[in-house]
Amino acid sequence: MSSPDIAGILDNSKELDRLRKEQEEVLTEINKMHKKLQATPEVVEKPGDNSLTKLKNLYAHAKQLSEDEVGVSNLLLSQLDTLLPSGPPGQPRRRIEGSDQKRKRVKNESDISRLSASMRSQLETFASLKGEQVAAKVNPGDGDKDEWFVVKVIHFDKEKKEFEVLDEEPGDDEESTDQRKYMVPMSSIIPFPKRNDPSSAPDFPPGRHVLAVYPGTTALYKATVVNGHRKRKTDEYLLEFDDDEEDGSLPQRTVPFYNVVALPEGHRQ
Repeated sequence: MSSPDIAGILDNSKELDRLRKEQEEVLTEINKMHKKLQATPEVVEKPGDNSLTKLKNLYAHAKQLSEDEVGVSNLLLSQLDTLLPSGPPGQPRRRIEGSDQKRKRVKNESDISRLSASMRSQLETFASLKGEQVAAKVNPGDGDKDEWFVVKVIHFDKEKKEFEVLDEEPGDDEESTDQRKYMVPMSSIIPFPKRNDPSSAPDFPPGRHVLAVYPGTTALYKATVVNGHRKRKTDEYLLEFDDDEEDGSLPQRTVPFYNVVALPEGHRQ
């Protein structure tokens, strides 16, 4: 068994463990929603309540994680089958040569096809982001707050499911003004809508919480939609950013639709 083979199995085992832990977190949130709805079923009839929408999104997330788990499990089985001897127990593994070696290479190259269709599509989408600007959480698991910035994608590693990104405009509080690179898991990346296609961007309704680039910066913060860009027939959202109080009130700021994305579940600010 070669080092690359072992590394691939270990990486996929870690990914499987991550998916299962995330599933447990989502199921915990689903159970909380169930208890809430059982205790106060009338809440769904209140104007502006989004409990059912949130529950639907949680179930969709759980379904996606389950499909991804099946995909990674199948990939692990394929990797192990490739490495195990094909003969009866105790029979020495024969040396693979000629056409057998070619078949082994083709089998390895087709591992990605064993992933679920949704996961393959997601990986291809992420791979196509090279050179694009995206929103990235550059401090996963660190600190009390989530810090999201606009970064440029340099490379996406399909095996490790990690992005190499470049912060082209470090903030004033950085020790160095040089551009900085980060390795970021794909769960901490959010692609922006295409600048040249407003119709493809999500239409966030008034009252919806979003994550948006604060005007004049490359940092993203939680904000509330005042007016959607489609209803105003413009390419901008009118937003109120949290903690942006001026003279006792929150100013309304315009932000291009391509700098506004959905607020991640469990965002801390």
